[in-house]
Amino acid sequence: MSTPDRAPAGEDGHPRLKLSDQLAHPVRFSLVAAIAGTDESEFAVVRDHLQVSDSVLSRQASQLEEAGIVKIRKGFVGKRPRTWFSLTADGRGVWERHLAALRDIAGESPSSGSL
Repeated sequence: MSTPDRAPAGEDGHPRLKLSDQLAHPVRFSLVAAIAGTDESEFAVVRDHLQVSDSVLSRQASQLEEAGIVKIRKGFVGKRPRTWFSLTADGRGVWERHLAALRDIAGESPSSGSL
């Protein structure tokens, strides 16, 4: 029995190979998604939006900071400490490539083909 001819997956292989491992964790993905449309977002706002604990958000944000995707800025509002998140330039590129790969996998981009 022969196998059906399949369209090539593209020059670089299947689009899943373009997904960022750093964004595979649901909280890290959600964090980047939440701040991608902002210049900067406050920790408490992001925490409440994502419905996670302080420790979970802190741990995942630190991993993204180590990967160079998120910048964490600490400061004060009055006498109260505050933390803000923003995407780095590299992080914005990682996010855009990750979303493009997801769209390609879902068949929403012009380069995707059906089987």
